[in-house]
Amino acid sequence: MPVDTGLRAAARIRAEADGRGISRLPVLEGEGPLAVRRIRGAAGQARVALVGAMSAPLGGDRLTVTAEAGPGARLDVTSTAATLALPGRPKGPAHYDVRLSVEEDAELNWAPEQLISAYGSELRVTTRAEVGAGARLLLREEQVLGRAGEQPGTLTSRLTVRCEGRLLLDQELACGPGAPGGWDGPAGLAGHRAIGQLVLVRPELGQHPVRARMLGELAAVTPLAGPGLLVTAVAPDALRLRRVLDEAVGVVGG
Repeated sequence: MPVDTGLRAAARIRAEADGRGISRLPVLEGEGPLAVRRIRGAAGQARVALVGAMSAPLGGDRLTVTAEAGPGARLDVTSTAATLALPGRPKGPAHYDVRLSVEEDAELNWAPEQLISAYGSELRVTTRAEVGAGARLLLREEQVLGRAGEQPGTLTSRLTVRCEGRLLLDQELACGPGAPGGWDGPAGLAGHRAIGQLVLVRPELGQHPVRARMLGELAAVTPLAGPGLLVTAVAPDALRLRRVLDEAVGVVGG
């Protein structure tokens, strides 16, 4: 009998500078739930939105998004709605892989809407960013454990950032049923249900690193060993998390 192993889908975005100060999109491809649309951006910038064309990720699904900013290009990627991880009929987790490439002197802003881990779901998210010489990256993630009044699903998220081949950040977060003990304790989320992080990679941060400090009661900024910084935030809900990260962007200059 055939085995239902879930959906496979991929999207690919590539921006390239045209030599006249404008970034073009020679590659803009999506399939299944990963539809992609060109939207209005700032002058000279290529801006793209991910559009959820169907429910995903479900259990057993494997989704991959690749976003590339070629040399000197400026690319901004967002989404039109939150991503909702739901339980599916196939056994096993869903996988969502994000691969970001920021080539020499390019700029990439990756800031999709929240990822919501619904009750009964199991999702593994892997985000890998490669940043070239003189390039600039803003990477923003917002994750919400459960819908309103709902227990969370299981969410495992790994984030790796390299600059010119050198490792800047490699961290993993696991939450929900089956996660290592203590994830919701005082040293973890302390009862909060929304988690966010903001990674900035910029050449000037290598010469003038920020100092580690708290940003209010719910966020902290940490310098990375290289031209970057990490802001980590927790909040009771998605709305408060959005406000905390918006304030953090204003403070650190995102």
